[in-house]
Amino acid sequence: MSRSENFRLALILGGARSGKSRYALDLAGTFPPPRLYVATAEAGDEEMAVRIGQHRRDRGEGWETAEAPLELAGTLEQAQGGYEVIVVDCLTLWLSNQLIRGGGEAELQRECVELAAVVEKAATPTIVVSNEVGWGIVPENPLAREFRDRAGWLHQLMAAAADLVVLLVAGLPLTLKSAHGKGE
Repeated sequence: MSRSENFRLALILGGARSGKSRYALDLAGTFPPPRLYVATAEAGDEEMAVRIGQHRRDRGEGWETAEAPLELAGTLEQAQGGYEVIVVDCLTLWLSNQLIRGGGEAELQRECVELAAVVEKAATPTIVVSNEVGWGIVPENPLAREFRDRAGWLHQLMAAAADLVVLLVAGLPLTLKSAHGKGE
């Protein structure tokens, strides 16, 4: 993958195990170090700890890691100018953390709008990875429905701000929006 595509913000979407994180890391790898990986996951159980460890091994050398399960906008703001590229993995885990925290609808909306504003004005190229969750069945419980709806709304905010939007399906990238126009 070459960095022929200039972007300020790239949004990489896909389902579970679609290849979105690998795609984001490959794209970020076209930038020289220092690179920042902003992790939103928390190791709440053994299986998640294993996943986090695998992601660290997959990144390899040349990466710094910042953990931001809740304070994502502030972390990104502080990182500006200190790195050649920033990868956020993943937006839907951050959204889950926000919902579980239970700050209320107005606070969640404020956090999402603040995040979109930060990435929209970011000077450092930023790649945001997120799970596309809106294609399945309608969840049976209110929290799951709220998560699905909030994720869709947040993806729209981020896609509007992004210069590059790529959807990964079965490891194959489909460019939905690029600096050269929509789709390819």
